[in-house]
Amino acid sequence: MNPARPGLRHLRGWVAAAEADGWLEQLRREVPWKQEHITVYGRRHAMPRLTCWMADPGCGYRYSGLENAIEPWTPLAEAIRRRIGAAAGRSFNSLLLNLYRDGRDAMGWHADDEPELDPGAPIASLSLGASRTLRFRSRQRNATPTVAVELGHGDLLLMDPPTQRHWQHGLPRRLRVAAPRLNLTFRVVLPTT
Repeated sequence: MNPARPGLRHLRGWVAAAEADGWLEQLRREVPWKQEHITVYGRRHAMPRLTCWMADPGCGYRYSGLENAIEPWTPLAEAIRRRIGAAAGRSFNSLLLNLYRDGRDAMGWHADDEPELDPGAPIASLSLGASRTLRFRSRQRNATPTVAVELGHGDLLLMDPPTQRHWQHGLPRRLRVAAPRLNLTFRVVLPTT
């Protein structure tokens, strides 16, 4: 059965603006950002954003032909992980950081449903910087965007199960946005056997 709406908990201003400002600037400086290449429909493309994968040892993550190299947790990323875990009521063992340099950077429709990810765990998404709209659409064929969530500076969005099974999400371009946006998505990777 397909739920009528995705399971979302949007906590506006979860981080106070001054603290969010400091986190944004520190993470932009200290994270080892990369512009990775992915394979989509058999073609290799540069991702329209910068990324970094931080995780506990053994928590590998692969999507679109990209095997993410694990970077160690920075002290700030570790502190944020603990706070978000307390808010979500769940511990997270991995973090995908996405830096959208301006409104030309984007992310296409997708679901975070790779086999490495625990389908019973929420995904916690923290937004820092420019406000951007995250859109959701049903995974049913020919679906159109049905839910839009405007994520502001310091907002926390919790995507509860089974959202990833029934919905896709994407971050469209917003050409008038000149400022950067940093998104931290905390996940639970299943242990490898």
